Amino acid sequence: MKKLMVINGPNLNLLGQREPEKYGELTLKDLEARMTSRYQNVLFDFRQSNLEGDIVGFIHEAAKDGVDGVLINPGGFSHTSVAILDAITSVDTPIVEVHLTNLCKREDFRQKLITGSACLGVIQGGGFSSYISGAQLLLDNIF
Repeated sequence: MKKLMVINGPNLNLLGQREPEKYGELTLKDLEARMTSRYQNVLFDFRQSNLEGDIVGFIHEAAKDGVDGVLINPGGFSHTSVAILDAITSVDTPIVEVHLTNLCKREDFRQKLITGSACLGVIQGGGFSSYISGAQLLLDNIF
């Protein structure tokens, strides 16, 4: 059985409440249930933090604990965090970045993904389907 860590960054704990016109009405728990149901042969370790240092620690922990792959939505840190970029580049664990919205249609400052440049791939704009596609990309690339 493959093990994937799913890391959600700042404000994703507010899914279902925060700007539902952009992010939908489903919650983070709904996302976790959907992924667990879709991939019954995968052991998921779901994490969420609003703190950059926690996210760095989660990435280090995934590598240390032998997690097969990481799915990460760094939220706003995608555009600003050299620390998370450095954490991604410091581990051999395959990592795919996902975003609920299509960042190409958002504000200019959201167009540059610092963290995504170090990932196996970036999937965006599909809502919860971005996570499903990201998990599939990881599973297809884990040997």
